[in-house]
Amino acid sequence: MRLALPRAAAACPQPWQACRLALLPILLAASLTACVSLPRDGAPPAGSRATLAVLETTDLHANLVGYDYYKLKADPSIGLDRTATLIARARSEFPNNVLLDNGDAIQGTALADYQALVAPLPCSATLAIYQAMNQLGYDGGGIGNHEFNYGLAYLNQVTASHFDVDGVAADAPRCGGPAFPLVLANIYSARTHAPLFAPYRILQRQISATGPDGSKVSAPLRIGIIGFTPPAVLQWDQRALQGKVYAEGIRETALRYVPQMRAEGADLVIALAHGGLDGAPYTAGMEDAGYYLAQVPGVDVLLMGHAHQSFPQANSALPAFNLPGVDKLRGRVHDVPAVMAGLWGKELGVVALRLRYDGQHWQVERDATTVEVRATRQPERSYVPADAALARLVGPEHEATIRYVQSPVGQSDFRMSSYFADVGDSSAIQVVNQAQTAYVKRYIETSQPAWAGLPVLSMASPFKTGAAGAADYTDVLAGGLALNNVADLYLYPNTLQVVKVNGAELKAWLEKSAERFNRIDPASSSAQELVNPAVPGFNFDMLTDADVSYQIDVSKPAGQRIAALTYRGLPVTAAQQFLLATNNYRASGGGAFPALDGSRTVLASPDASRDVLISYIRERRQLNRVRDGARRSWRFAPLKTRGPVVFHSAPQLQELAEEAGLRGISQLKADDGGGKGLALYAIDLSL
Repeated sequence: MRLALPRAAAACPQPWQACRLALLPILLAASLTACVSLPRDGAPPAGSRATLAVLETTDLHANLVGYDYYKLKADPSIGLDRTATLIARARSEFPNNVLLDNGDAIQGTALADYQALVAPLPCSATLAIYQAMNQLGYDGGGIGNHEFNYGLAYLNQVTASHFDVDGVAADAPRCGGPAFPLVLANIYSARTHAPLFAPYRILQRQISATGPDGSKVSAPLRIGIIGFTPPAVLQWDQRALQGKVYAEGIRETALRYVPQMRAEGADLVIALAHGGLDGAPYTAGMEDAGYYLAQVPGVDVLLMGHAHQSFPQANSALPAFNLPGVDKLRGRVHDVPAVMAGLWGKELGVVALRLRYDGQHWQVERDATTVEVRATRQPERSYVPADAALARLVGPEHEATIRYVQSPVGQSDFRMSSYFADVGDSSAIQVVNQAQTAYVKRYIETSQPAWAGLPVLSMASPFKTGAAGAADYTDVLAGGLALNNVADLYLYPNTLQVVKVNGAELKAWLEKSAERFNRIDPASSSAQELVNPAVPGFNFDMLTDADVSYQIDVSKPAGQRIAALTYRGLPVTAAQQFLLATNNYRASGGGAFPALDGSRTVLASPDASRDVLISYIRERRQLNRVRDGARRSWRFAPLKTRGPVVFHSAPQLQELAEEAGLRGISQLKADDGGGKGLALYAIDLSL
């Protein structure tokens, strides 16, 4: 059975003694709390067995309902309202269960931006995503890197916290927030050197078990949850975090706290690791440290996220899922049950832990434990029904967001999309680069005339490239442009920054971007995949400037692919200086691009990248393809191959490739069989 914690008990800080007296009336009335360790009275007989289902959501990114605010239409493939149905079914199947979220919950949609930036949430209100989670009865949650996007003051408010950090008022009231504990162990206040959130919590549960004689028994179970986020968040959100908090490595932090959790009586330790798997040698700044976290003694379950992937996944070719010690079929990382439930509410992770009581402790029977990812999309391609009560709960916020994003901005006479951005279509990228370049040039004229002799360029990337399916592309139709269209063109709440780089660093930047592609063997007669799915589209930065030209030779190994790089018809020299407009994520080290670690930043604009784009379009009023969407700085180096070179995009869209001036694009299959609704295309690289 599942029992919910009283709100006051869920908020009780560690150590629990500090709040025991204050909560005494509640504790006497409640059978379970997260703050108190109950004695082991009622322990079951040795040999008793039970099953506990650990249910995971991750990377919801404020997708509460199945709706695309950028395209202004329903999208049944996303949304917590459908995940809620999977949760209800899993709870019915597994009476003993615990529901946990692994972070990146509060940012990612226009609704999230509306509540954070447009109509700031009053202290008395609870964020829509937390309203929904409260209604669904979450037992705990972790903190992802995107939780920090809106700053510490906002995060302090919406999580009902009381951060002791610079930038958060000491007398700030405790506001509405989640009715379940949030845990994060590896981010610390620079002022107090204490963890920003509780590093871990031990949840007390009473579970049903089967005694060795087959009888039904009830027994206490202490479930420890501990949270981790990528240490690189300090770089990615440097403008909001610098000097206020610091990070420690995930493995070091786990080695500190997991033994402490065990000493405090945790029967199980569940690691909420907002990261994926990486087989590179461990470093304290490692972004995806799950491979090493699973090796920390005492970790019973590994919940992963951040990478927007599904694990286990038996047919995955991702290198991370094929590392030694990773079982992509059974869901194990170094024999630890592990799961990653995709993104946007598309999936629910289910770890069915088989437990046996040995007379002293509950032991996990790992061989009998099962791990799976359950999708809202059913095998026959329909979707599970949405939870109507959840949709009603957040209805006011949902409708207010729709009204907001319909505010007009300008006009366009061409369709801007990212369906073929990987093969050269710049229609959804050029206007972003133009807006950023215009902003920097205006700044130079008014505030920094000493930079007047330096070339100003801009880098932008296709944020949406089909990772989540056929609907996961930027697609802005010709006609009126509203705020939702701009949000589709620029997905994230980044700020504009300018870095100063030399020609060698510019080339290294482009080389890193070109890792988006697999190496193609011209002599192979087999079909070869052009795009490397392990490199996300938002790391495929490109120039779209008439003054710059370069080629990407995909027959060469990574790091040796950029050829014929010129500026105004002349080869770019290693010492040549450039000003590059980009965003705070990239300038501060996001994506691990060479030389970009914050030290090259010469302008950290206070203006959001999306606002820069809005202002540019409003000033221009009318966009047209020739001037704003047809410029390409790069081409693939001509390459004749024996076999086909293939890639994936939404089906039946060859005309968009033709309109973008792309040649040699053909659709091979309307459905590539991958379950995401994508088609299989071929590209003739010799043209």
